Amino acid sequence: MDVVEARDEYFERTGVYIPICSDGGIVHDYHITLALAMGADFVMMGRYFARFDESPSRKVKRNGSFVKEYWGEGSNRARNWERYLEDPTKKKLAFEEGVDSYIPYAGPLKDNLAVTVSKIKSTMCNCGAITIPELHQKARLVLVSNVSIREGGAHDVILKDVDNGENN
Repeated sequence: MDVVEARDEYFERTGVYIPICSDGGIVHDYHITLALAMGADFVMMGRYFARFDESPSRKVKRNGSFVKEYWGEGSNRARNWERYLEDPTKKKLAFEEGVDSYIPYAGPLKDNLAVTVSKIKSTMCNCGAITIPELHQKARLVLVSNVSIREGGAHDVILKDVDNGENN
């Protein structure tokens, strides 16, 4: 948010608008909306997309659940490619900035992307925003307690299990 403030001050002084990218950490769809609400103009979504069938990484079973292999662009696995070497005769940098890990498998992209887009649109609508610049202006982030989250959801009821065939 400090970067957004500096960008906006620079725009006021010069008339030059510099778009901001939220780079890294987008895992769940609500992270996209949070990044946009805080002032990002666009987001990097490698980890988000890596969860789906369409990503080239392997789907494996670990501890009883399916996961996908994932490595960040700053990981040694990704940086091992020639594109990261300005001079092929030199060694790559000695430090790693990304992870080589597993992320929860999420199935086909087509089954998930429409839901993600709907959630973003819904949040924008709730803020009274039609465009991303409007979202920048109108969104308000509010810190809430765990009690508020619990009280805001279903509580003091026994939820039906839709997967066990209950129809009543």
